[in-house]
Amino acid sequence: MLKWSVIFLIIAIVAGVFGFFGIVEAAATIAKVLFFLFLVLFVISLFTGRRRTY
Repeated sequence: MLKWSVIFLIIAIVAGVFGFFGIVEAAATIAKVLFFLFLVLFVISLFTGRRRTY
């Protein structure tokens, strides 16, 4: 449990450093694009990935 606390502390510190330097806007834009891209790919895979041929 202490291991996870340290890992999340390091992640929070890194996110805070990026927040002060304006990298957050670029990262948020990239995250939004990737989110919608993978959402579309997920929906496509739902319709095409589970078809069975008898």
